[in-house]
Amino acid sequence: MAEITRRRTGEFLRELFNILMAAPEGMRASEALQVLASRFTLTPYEADHYESGTRRFEKIVRFATVDCVKAGWLVKDKGIWSITDAGQAAHAELSDPEAFYKRACKLYAEWKAAQPDAEGSATAAVSAASAAEAIGNHAQAASVTFEEAEEQAWAEVSHYLRAMNPYDFQDLVADLLRAMSYHVTWVSPPGKDGGVDIVAWPDALGTRPPRIKVQVKRQQQAVNVDGLRSFMALLGDDDVGLFVCTGGFTKDAETEARAREKRRVTLIGLDKLFDLWDEHYDSLTDQARRRLPLRSIRFLAPGG
Repeated sequence: MAEITRRRTGEFLRELFNILMAAPEGMRASEALQVLASRFTLTPYEADHYESGTRRFEKIVRFATVDCVKAGWLVKDKGIWSITDAGQAAHAELSDPEAFYKRACKLYAEWKAAQPDAEGSATAAVSAASAAEAIGNHAQAASVTFEEAEEQAWAEVSHYLRAMNPYDFQDLVADLLRAMSYHVTWVSPPGKDGGVDIVAWPDALGTRPPRIKVQVKRQQQAVNVDGLRSFMALLGDDDVGLFVCTGGFTKDAETEARAREKRRVTLIGLDKLFDLWDEHYDSLTDQARRRLPLRSIRFLAPGG
């Protein structure tokens, strides 16, 4: 007899969706799983731990979310989980936990069958009784292992960047611009900077517009629309602005940045900054790389 049924897994998933739908910006997977566990009385089987120290409960839920991702109901990005419109619609339509999870499994199976290297029929992937059995599925196991490693790596990187000395962080942004083939002509020294921290140009002589003015903020809170407008006031007609902030930007600020036509500004949060650093890592100088050294670890590409 299975220690965990498809209905039980569906109950976990539906409650997970309730938690995530209450966080429109998404939630860290570890936090969401912690909240989820607090809302159930776990059986001894679910509460048992693997040798790695991970509870079986977390593994069961993670494996079940693989189906939800391929169903188009759930998005995972650097350890942040968020529900899509399709996921909200499925949650509203399928109130029965078992039917909810069965639909996710069916959509996963259809996705799997459509892959070029698919083996077997779509129905084969639907036959598993629960997420507990799916742990033996190598494709799903690879996917879960990869996402756990990605979450841990991103947690360490984001903590490192948020704790960096503000002037070192400013220099890191300047190094990134150089790696992207921009010519940095000025970086603000310690002290008052008047709202502009870096000035760069597309050409070495600074004769070809646009001039790029950069404001860099290493802070926890998001920049609001007033903070954005203060920076925009420093931009001339031939300038473009880059606003880099580890705390991100409020929705109002993002809307304001998109709506402006004459005062053009690009907002770069922590995620985007890291993606650009990773993308241009090979073009960074050795000194620049030491500010945020990265090391690639090769994983078998998760097929599920």
